[in-house]
Amino acid sequence: MLRRTFMAGLENKRIALLGTRKIEEQSAIIVQLGGSAVHRPAQGTIFFDAAVIEPEIDKIINGKFQWAIFTTGIGFEKLFEIAKDAGKEDSLLAALQNLKIAIRGYKTANALKKRGLNPIVRDDDGSIVGLIRQLEAQQLSNQSIAVQLYGEPHSELIDWLIERNNTVQEILPYEHIPPQTEVLEKLLNEILSNELDAVSFTSTPQVKYLFKYAVAQHKNKELLEAFETNVIALSVGKVTGKVLKEYGVNRVIMPQDERMGSALMTLNKYYKEVEIF
Repeated sequence: MLRRTFMAGLENKRIALLGTRKIEEQSAIIVQLGGSAVHRPAQGTIFFDAAVIEPEIDKIINGKFQWAIFTTGIGFEKLFEIAKDAGKEDSLLAALQNLKIAIRGYKTANALKKRGLNPIVRDDDGSIVGLIRQLEAQQLSNQSIAVQLYGEPHSELIDWLIERNNTVQEILPYEHIPPQTEVLEKLLNEILSNELDAVSFTSTPQVKYLFKYAVAQHKNKELLEAFETNVIALSVGKVTGKVLKEYGVNRVIMPQDERMGSALMTLNKYYKEVEIF
């Protein structure tokens, strides 16, 4: 017979945080919910030198584009940081006010809102695919478009735009780099030895780096088994969750609104109500 047992949320649960931002805030939430957090940064980020990015900003200011597509809040803000240092912040803002803008993600939306910019196209689910779906209605072709990418090139979006005879300028303010091997080694060992109850993924590179390391160590099967049995894979949103599933993780917990605080509360709710046969 199925009975429902109520647990104390994250009490006595140990959760690994793989991101690099707002770690103290996340840890505080976990502690408030009765658990403990360990930080295992599973990705690195390198910002490119201003000398690389400033010429792309100049192209925006000089009216070389009809559209601008932004895919992350941090990438958008980096462009303005570089523009400010070069004394071109106001010129960049004025130029963007005259462009058609499309965006992906709520953080990008918030970054634009702070500067009084309103996109005419926004994704429907936080993903690049969701952005492409919304762009379909614009019948984009023969346009000059600046695309701010993040971490690594998004060939799907770029290919989609080029297939429609658009001229595309990729702007990559930063890129993701692999974490230290020691971090991945420790994280993998903690997962396989049941020292963790959950692993919190906030981006797709974190998933890729962990699984690539597991494959290199011939422990991919053991990693998948751990996620199916003793360790919960917590995803901040649909995009990262989709990649987890592509790597073979079937049990993925994620929130509705793709925010880290909400993800932790969703995990808390999951643990609070455990069904036992």
